[in-house]
Amino acid sequence: MEIWRPTSERIDGSHLRAYVELLGQEYGWRGGSISHDPRENGELFRALHAWSVEHPETFWRSVWKYAGLIGELGNAADNGADQIWKKRFFPKGTLNFAENALRQADTPLAQRSGLTQRSGQAQHSGGTPNHEPLAIIALDETGRRTEISRQKLREDVYRFARRLQSIGVKPGDRIAAVMPNSIESVVGFLAASAIGAIWTCCSPEFGDEAIVDRFAQTAPKVLMHALESRYNGKRFCQKDRIGRLEGRLPSVEHVILVAGDMQSATPSREWRTSRLETHWWDDIATSESCAPIEFERFPFDHPLYILYSSGTTGAPKCIVHSAGGALIQHAKEHLLHTDLHQGDRLFYFTTTGWMMWNWLVSALASSVTILLYDGSPVYPDPGALWRFAEASDITHFGASARYYAALEKHPYIPKEHVSTGSIRTVLSTGSPLLAEQYHWLYGSIHSGIHLASISGGTDIVSCFVLGNPTIPVVAGEIQSKGLGMDVRVVDEQGSTLTGVAGELVCANACPSMPLGFWNDPLGERYRGTYWDRIPGVWWHGDWSMETSSGGFVIYGRSDATLNPGGVRIGTAEIYRQLESFPEIVEAIATAKKSDGDEKIALFVKLREGTRVNADWEGTIKRHIREKCSPRHVPNWVVIAPDLPRTMNGKLSEIAVRNAISGIQIGNAGALANPDSLAFFQAWSGGSGN
Repeated sequence: MEIWRPTSERIDGSHLRAYVELLGQEYGWRGGSISHDPRENGELFRALHAWSVEHPETFWRSVWKYAGLIGELGNAADNGADQIWKKRFFPKGTLNFAENALRQADTPLAQRSGLTQRSGQAQHSGGTPNHEPLAIIALDETGRRTEISRQKLREDVYRFARRLQSIGVKPGDRIAAVMPNSIESVVGFLAASAIGAIWTCCSPEFGDEAIVDRFAQTAPKVLMHALESRYNGKRFCQKDRIGRLEGRLPSVEHVILVAGDMQSATPSREWRTSRLETHWWDDIATSESCAPIEFERFPFDHPLYILYSSGTTGAPKCIVHSAGGALIQHAKEHLLHTDLHQGDRLFYFTTTGWMMWNWLVSALASSVTILLYDGSPVYPDPGALWRFAEASDITHFGASARYYAALEKHPYIPKEHVSTGSIRTVLSTGSPLLAEQYHWLYGSIHSGIHLASISGGTDIVSCFVLGNPTIPVVAGEIQSKGLGMDVRVVDEQGSTLTGVAGELVCANACPSMPLGFWNDPLGERYRGTYWDRIPGVWWHGDWSMETSSGGFVIYGRSDATLNPGGVRIGTAEIYRQLESFPEIVEAIATAKKSDGDEKIALFVKLREGTRVNADWEGTIKRHIREKCSPRHVPNWVVIAPDLPRTMNGKLSEIAVRNAISGIQIGNAGALANPDSLAFFQAWSGGSGN
């Protein structure tokens, strides 16, 4: 069911239309132009996608040109590897990620790429006295708001880069950070990338063990650490932890302390750890020169940052991403799929430990203002982020599907409390966005939003499937494949499926696939994780369906799919039916082996103060049977005090499955609430019904 169609004005002003025009002018595209009729654009986009997959070198070079990126791609398309997982793009290319993120924002992108700018998108005038737009607007849950211009951001990055160089940081050295979602975090990352160092970060809510599990593998030279963090109205002093980490991360030689508003409460600026050379953020800001640095251009595949898998099934994998791959992939997604224009304001609720933070920061290269929020998204009430959106004229608002579901359950209707008119695009990821939530979001924000559900992962620090601003939105479906990505749904033999659920795979290489895993010199763990499951294609682990129109439905992780009686069921199919029960805040459906078969256990967390009657479980089972099938009906419906979630806020179905099956949880410290596992480990379930 179509729920939204873009207007002809919006289509005409889209980057995708201008990009197709560029292809026709300079790259031999003869597939036609974007139409004012969104229904016709679906067919054209499928042809465009096929062309982008068949001509990868031309496609990625055209993205580079359209985005006006700084650097050189060189004359070689790839490294000539005969195995897909070894393929690397533009081996002769050079660039500096920070140079692109910090560039002047006073030239319209269309002029940089040689096109004539068409009207269509509003520009923000908010900026500094020299009329340069803001780079970052940051807000924390205490209400403290900070704005920084692009010029001031450049100066802060120059200062911090100089300090890193002065203490001996060289290209390839690792800078580890335990930082909230703040301007200082962005400055630290950009300064590291400016000099070729490799950034790696955990957010402050990570426990000591989770931090050490990650950083000890990557042996950082410098540790950047905030002295405090805040969440849900509580303030957490981090000073003691710095000392504990010092003893467990022997590679660290320097610590950079960010005091925040704790500076006045710090007894003495002489305080330091026992072993490490200590640098205070505020001292760097006043003692180092803000004169421009000369950006060294590194190879296209120079490592930019190390991200980590959740670690809930073992030691976290250290996923190494390249500067060129992240830059060009994010530029494609920001411009062609998300339709970000110069002067737009992009917000995504994220922490520094989630890949969406990296995706958000990359948008600086597209001359937009990024907005950071640090703290609980519902503190002091569910309107916190929406007041931020209203006060800051946010044009692109992003959060997890779980956050939107929580608002619906509360209920909180944004448009009844704030003006939502500035928002053009609403983004969602982290878990499947159900069809009912599409309807709810359109009714709760406004009917003109482009609702773009997106799906990808830390593994590629980007998306496989995502939005398209020129075609209709269908409730419950992600609109399209990412350009340049040969995304398919396949069965166990690797045959392509349409209209039937199967494994989500990608049958070609893309620039943002990892360089590999840290400390995996032969690539054995990397290859085994993604490439060996179905030879020749990237196995992503999502249970999905491609529709006849080219849209996608994500049902959940394929390693968490249910298999009662040999029938595979995506957990999202069950969660969708629970939307009818407002007393259920969230749920996890998983499987337990019993009597030689898999049986479904449904664990639910109820709204505080809720009481249910004796027939409540039967009501849920009857509803699921009527709306789905007898195979979907859980054998057990169990009220749980809490449900385990990862540090990124995702519910962990695998952790529950292992706990109720008596399987040792090898890395419970990777969970944000590991104590929640005790309930599931103690639950026996009996024989089920």
